Amino acid sequence: MLSRVRVWLNRTYAENVFFMDQLRRNPSDRAVEIHATHGDPDSPVLAAADTADLEPEGLSSAAYVEYALDQCVRRGIDVFVPRLHQAAIVAHRAEFAAAGTALLAPTPEAVAVFEDKATAYEAVRSVGVPVPPWHRVRTADELVAAVEELEAAGHRACFKPAAGAGGVGFRVITRSPFSLAHLNGFPGPYVPLDLVVDALRRAEEPVDWLVMPRLEQPEVSVDCLTGPDNRVRLAVGRTKNGRRRGFTLDERWLAPARLIAEGFGLHHLSNIQFRMLGDRPVLLDVNTRPAGGLHQLSLCGVNVPWAAVRLALGEDPGVIEPPFLGQDYTVVSGPRPLTPAALPRQRVESADVVLPAVPVPAASAGEVLPL
Repeated sequence: MLSRVRVWLNRTYAENVFFMDQLRRNPSDRAVEIHATHGDPDSPVLAAADTADLEPEGLSSAAYVEYALDQCVRRGIDVFVPRLHQAAIVAHRAEFAAAGTALLAPTPEAVAVFEDKATAYEAVRSVGVPVPPWHRVRTADELVAAVEELEAAGHRACFKPAAGAGGVGFRVITRSPFSLAHLNGFPGPYVPLDLVVDALRRAEEPVDWLVMPRLEQPEVSVDCLTGPDNRVRLAVGRTKNGRRRGFTLDERWLAPARLIAEGFGLHHLSNIQFRMLGDRPVLLDVNTRPAGGLHQLSLCGVNVPWAAVRLALGEDPGVIEPPFLGQDYTVVSGPRPLTPAALPRQRVESADVVLPAVPVPAASAGEVLPL
């Protein structure tokens, strides 16, 4: 009988409760126990886990590695899926291996390339993947010059942090003066250029932004599973056009994604995003971690989280072809239980049962519904 697999997710996105669900419902019918840590006691991933801890705040990256190694030893972790401090953790892969823990994460070199979006754009352009025109800006004058150059070429300018994830800090530049029109309805991403310039001139420290054209839909996120031999085992695109979502195996998107995943050592799970610049796809972003929407590939008949865990354990799942492409769908919010108190519940090892959590609705992660 195969032993159970212990998987740890650290400070991950709420949507990864579905990642956890898929691990438990794996086609190998293998027992999986999940450990989760987070800084927020009300994170739904803590309630969804078998065991959980609140993470200490304020740790340096080096101190966090020590904390992570201790967690792996004390909790008997077989596979660790790091998000927080990923770069520092993968640099110590050998120490985690010595503790009996496999890292479900790329090489240190890959993480370093894609931590910074400007470095990433330069790198992928060098191997022939199209990227949008972009300018790195740190001052108000550099921002104005970049916006004027993009507008002269017929583009609408936007900016985002050179390092960041999840669309945090993304804004679209407008020339319209601030007015009540900006206060009507829900808040949007549009910001008047003069207000941004004024904020930059008054700021005590420089920013580090990329200014580029506002790219058009569809957005296609290619989920890749890549082995340590640099061969992609799975690549499926998830399309987004407004509310409508779908799937694609079109090589316009998959071929450049494979080139990036294989060429830069994006081992295990990565997510490579494209959008349209005119009539051609260009790279938008590369995530060196599982995408929050990875579970949506279950609509294509594949369990990618489990295939990734098998690969991390040295059990090569081989090339995975989805048996079908699911129908178009949309994403809606749904309730998930939270822990009844600030301290996460724990599995009672002696009885091998889980203490129940009081079901408290939480608008946390998105479930998928067909269109």
